[in-house]
Amino acid sequence: MVSKIVIISGTNRRGGNTAKVVDHVDAIYRALGQPTQVIDLAALPPEIFSSSSYVEKPAEFKPFADAVLESAGIHVVTPEYNGGIPGILKYFIDMLKFPESFERKPACFTGLSAGDWGALRSVEQLQAIFVYRKAYLFPERVLIPLIGKHLTAEGRIGNEEVLGKLRAQAEGFIGFLKVLAA
Repeated sequence: MVSKIVIISGTNRRGGNTAKVVDHVDAIYRALGQPTQVIDLAALPPEIFSSSSYVEKPAEFKPFADAVLESAGIHVVTPEYNGGIPGILKYFIDMLKFPESFERKPACFTGLSAGDWGALRSVEQLQAIFVYRKAYLFPERVLIPLIGKHLTAEGRIGNEEVLGKLRAQAEGFIGFLKVLAA
């Protein structure tokens, strides 16, 4: 087992499909015995949105930044909004310490969308940002198109193929972290 993986819910939309997928990803890691911490962007402190935050981060943001800095790896679950990543996710990344927040940090990506491409554009944008920030990218991404077709009335993923892909991704990412830590 490696130390904590931070799972970032890539939107601040409360109760949306991203949160439902994050719940599954978190449960999969925990079933594998892997400690996690979920960062819900809907919980960001309002003080972070002040223009002065670029110069001096508010104290309320410190737990978010520290979680990323102290993690063994980062797993981002992102929707696609208007052909790209949600603005709140980009803003969150911009608020993190540069370069140390992602430098030599393993990163993994899961995308979901209402459309046919499963947030391919969002994941590719994130990969470009994380490479720029010198992260180590886990190559096995999971893209979930037509997310509404895969959720039950209770908001659970009811498609075993999708669940299998998420399990395989989590198992592979844990292995990736172990190799990089050796």
